[in-house]
Amino acid sequence: MFRNLIPRLAVRYHVVAPDYPGYGQSASPDHGDFHYTYDHFAAIMDEFTQKLGIARYAMYVHDIGAPIGFRLATAHPERVTGIVVQNGNAYEEGLSGTFWAPVEAYWADPSPGNRARLQGALTPKAYASQYLTGVRDPSVISPDTWTSDLANLNRPGNREAQLDHFLDYRTNPPLYPQWQAYFRQYQPPMLVVWGKNDAAFTVRGAEAYKKDLKSVEVHLFDTGHFALEDHGDEIAALVLRFLDTQTTSAHR
Repeated sequence: MFRNLIPRLAVRYHVVAPDYPGYGQSASPDHGDFHYTYDHFAAIMDEFTQKLGIARYAMYVHDIGAPIGFRLATAHPERVTGIVVQNGNAYEEGLSGTFWAPVEAYWADPSPGNRARLQGALTPKAYASQYLTGVRDPSVISPDTWTSDLANLNRPGNREAQLDHFLDYRTNPPLYPQWQAYFRQYQPPMLVVWGKNDAAFTVRGAEAYKKDLKSVEVHLFDTGHFALEDHGDEIAALVLRFLDTQTTSAHR
């Protein structure tokens, strides 16, 4: 999803965009041998930044990247120069009841039956819907997006890995108070760019950041979950201005 944003930011900034294990071009280890948990992913990203020698950085977090990034930020607040949040949740009010109901049933009872019901989220129709729901003009969204996702999903064992990751999302809401306390104490510079028609993370989740951050900037776009697909130019301009004016120069 960052394929077009990266070159725009790289004109002035050093951009690093790792794919998580099981995602993108990273390896997809068997879920029996690898823990697809948010704590594990955060530990991997922590080690990743240290091995690259990145001591200070601004983060761009989206969806599952938000709970990973917020884990890093609360563990090492001194490293974070700023945060861009795109449809990444840190508040209970940002969770859509309709979308999350079957997932929460799986959290409460990870039985084979409930796990099997979530297979519906791993179909071509469901993947396309993630990109098209809430979009004003679906014709501008490239089908390469979800077909690329599906190609990675169809790697051996990846569906089970995704279902493991669905299950572990239950560890995130209990951490919301901790992340909110971090926002209040450290007041990291934050830019929120949000597709307001997102079926999973509601616009109330975007507005909620204002409760704890004194100078957060919130921009809502008339689109869905993957706002970069049809509002990439506008978001890139906002991110560059944010990095130029609101964060330190340590990450340039």
